[in-house]
Amino acid sequence: MRWASLLCLASLLLAFLVVGCSGATAGADDALTDPGDTSGAPDLPVSQDVSQDTQPDPGESVDVFEDAREPADPGIDANLPPRICRAGTAWGPGTRAFTNVTAGEGASSNLRALGVAGVRLGAVDFDGDGRPDLTVRGHTVARDDWDEGVRYTWLLRNLGGMQFQDVTRPSNFLAVRDGQGGRVAHAVVFGDVNNDGHLDAFTGITMNPDPKGADTGDRFEIVLGNGDGTFRMTQEVALPLVWEAWRPPLMGASFTDFDADGNLDLWIGYGNGPGAPEQDRLYRGDGTGRFEDVTEAVGLKTQPWLLVSHYEQGLAHRTDYGSTACDLNNDGLPELLSSGYGRYFNGLWQAGRDGDGRVSYADRSMDSGFASDERTDWTTNLNAQCYCKLRPEAEDCAGVPPPPGYFSCTSTGALRWSHDADRKPYRLGGNTFTTLCADIDNDGHVDLVNFEIVHWDVGDTSDPTEVLLNDGSPDPKFTRPGNQAMGLVRDFKRLDWNAGDMTGAVFDFDNDGLKDLLIGSSDYPGTRAFLFRQQPDGTFVEVPVDVGIDHKRAHGIAIADFDGDGDLDVALGHGRSRCEAAEGCYPTAEVHLFRNDIGQDGNWLRVALEGGAQTNRAAIGARVEVTAGGRTQVQEVGGGYGHLAIQHELTLHFGLGEACDVDRVVVRWPDRDRTVQEFHDVRANYRIRLTQGRSDPQYLDAP
Repeated sequence: MRWASLLCLASLLLAFLVVGCSGATAGADDALTDPGDTSGAPDLPVSQDVSQDTQPDPGESVDVFEDAREPADPGIDANLPPRICRAGTAWGPGTRAFTNVTAGEGASSNLRALGVAGVRLGAVDFDGDGRPDLTVRGHTVARDDWDEGVRYTWLLRNLGGMQFQDVTRPSNFLAVRDGQGGRVAHAVVFGDVNNDGHLDAFTGITMNPDPKGADTGDRFEIVLGNGDGTFRMTQEVALPLVWEAWRPPLMGASFTDFDADGNLDLWIGYGNGPGAPEQDRLYRGDGTGRFEDVTEAVGLKTQPWLLVSHYEQGLAHRTDYGSTACDLNNDGLPELLSSGYGRYFNGLWQAGRDGDGRVSYADRSMDSGFASDERTDWTTNLNAQCYCKLRPEAEDCAGVPPPPGYFSCTSTGALRWSHDADRKPYRLGGNTFTTLCADIDNDGHVDLVNFEIVHWDVGDTSDPTEVLLNDGSPDPKFTRPGNQAMGLVRDFKRLDWNAGDMTGAVFDFDNDGLKDLLIGSSDYPGTRAFLFRQQPDGTFVEVPVDVGIDHKRAHGIAIADFDGDGDLDVALGHGRSRCEAAEGCYPTAEVHLFRNDIGQDGNWLRVALEGGAQTNRAAIGARVEVTAGGRTQVQEVGGGYGHLAIQHELTLHFGLGEACDVDRVVVRWPDRDRTVQEFHDVRANYRIRLTQGRSDPQYLDAP
């Protein structure tokens, strides 16, 4: 007899009650869905669309959901739902972590049947039904053609059970202001810009309009959510942008509330304009859907590439391939980050208030350690070695070692090397596509991870994908332990390797309370997804593809609990640039969905936030601390990050390891007063909603 049943029998004998255990359990279940119960019952439908093969095997030692419930503790609030306790999970060698449910024997998702393809992904519950939905975008400048069936952008409603419905056209998400078809939308991020309780979206495009006629007429747009899964565009909603043929391409977009006024703002990163980088922009929202450019007013101005002193000192515009916003020093104001391409310095602007309370930014790219690493020995570059072999009289070439025999030296013109420029620090950084914010080591300070493209012939001076640890000071400084020390070592299985790390994510896939790392490497021969699990000592170990995530050319990433079973699943796009038939590219840029097969047996807590009168309703920028089992974890609600606006579901997911009880949840709301709320004795293994100003959590559903 299971121990939960024994406890139930004992309680009956002690109380001399003639009530069956099954009846007591049924009553507790009813309380979870009773619409009249306002003491903690859900106000969203309970989602039970979980395929049978995601449940624990009856022969396993871990109880299934019903058997893991315990009678209510008389010392705990009687309004709480039943306690759920599991033994906990932690991945180990040989254990299956993920199954591809889009292709192969485990296929049970309909993404391939729908023809979904793209390289830019996002996960968000756009219709508010409690299930995370999926956005998928391509890179083509053409509009979607509803009549001919040519599709580039997808808005997919989650039906449960890894099934999705294509609602792109009926939702009006790609409505156009003139012409036919579906609007071009390369970058998409969601947030509640008018604070009406319904998610809205920003959609941006990367391609320069072509004066010869390829310009579709599409521009940046704000589309407002109607609350029923549909969207609208109005003349009153606008971004103050100049549209000319030389417009620089958008490469990143992040919603944030930089001045904590309760209205979402927009941080946009631009790539190269006509042969030169352009100014990144910050747009302040007024709470109605309109935005104004405040870039220079708040101290974010950078310089054009005209003066040598400007670009050598890191003061020039960046070729920004991904924008990110997060609070790095826990002062309630978000820092703004730019991911610099072309071996140039990354950008970090730190927020602060002046004596009048106005927010302004200071450039701390260099002294924070974020701009680039300290590896500046250009002589390890094989192209430089070859140049000096051919031109031994050139400056600083004395003593430079010759290149290895397999590296051909024919002429200096064939080398990827400018001897005048490439020896200088501003050309010895990285090709950064994405920067994300996460407290990797659970010390309460938000760290950073940079995802980079690195080529085999450049030596060790090109900044690699790596973790940057935050020292926790008011003016944060970041250290780079290095991939060898952290176990983030990869073998690309070829001499002429290329790390095409454009996208990535940090999440706890096995619900052990430690954050893991997924690297999306793409668009070069041999690239794939790399999943690393964090170990108790803070180092990482790779999860082999045969039990982890086997996906070539992983480009585009979305993390969410798509099947609602209490663990995080992964959707990945597929890049087809430079494809060769011999290396097994998919016929299209089809999206694959990987079901998590381990975390559902562990303990977890999922936290959805709703901001109050002085906070943006989506609570983007809110900081949540969860303490359970002697460990405190920190996460921030994100408004999009990195290359072409990566966004995961706004509900925060915390793995709890062996802890079955949550001692405390602390929310620091992103309002002007930095309002703090604490919630104690929260039930684990539930999805809860915390509403600013409301003292009790709302328990929504459980698997």
